[in-house]
Amino acid sequence: MKIARATPPSAGQPSDMVLDEAALKAASTNLDDGPVTPSYGPHREAIIKLLNDALATELVCVLRYKRHHFTADGLASPAIAKEFLVHANEEAAHADLLAERIVQLGGDPDFSPSTLTSRSHADYDESKDLKAMLRANLVAERVAVESYRQMIHLLADKDPTTRRMLEGILAQEEEHADELKDWLHR
Repeated sequence: MKIARATPPSAGQPSDMVLDEAALKAASTNLDDGPVTPSYGPHREAIIKLLNDALATELVCVLRYKRHHFTADGLASPAIAKEFLVHANEEAAHADLLAERIVQLGGDPDFSPSTLTSRSHADYDESKDLKAMLRANLVAERVAVESYRQMIHLLADKDPTTRRMLEGILAQEEEHADELKDWLHR
């Protein structure tokens, strides 16, 4: 296999705009690692841990939203319960994205029910009052927003693929928080 050669900088081109030939050569080894090249360095395991904790958070959120969907009661409950189900399904999609990325990075997604709540950033909630349900979900969404913001900051340029995925999830979590705030103030 021929390795692409980095072209030396031409006159006036900054020298930091050339590819690292050693990294390109290293990428051609250890093919069983799939997309995980040596340039991930020591960050890969830490990224997998962050993603597994986010996975636990998303799964706890799915469970909380599902419980609230089925137990919501009151005059406004049908519309709010329907929104809880929409959010539960979107959180499940986030969990799927996170699990898929963990596998791409060579890790194992941790779906263990025995540790979900201890690894989750957000709490499970068994409220029976509709306003309390809305408040608990809004708190959880705000916690998710903050945790994703921090993860994005920590990743910086260490893993742009994961960072972009988290930015997409963050946008949807912000949307959830905005919707819940509106429901809470109706």
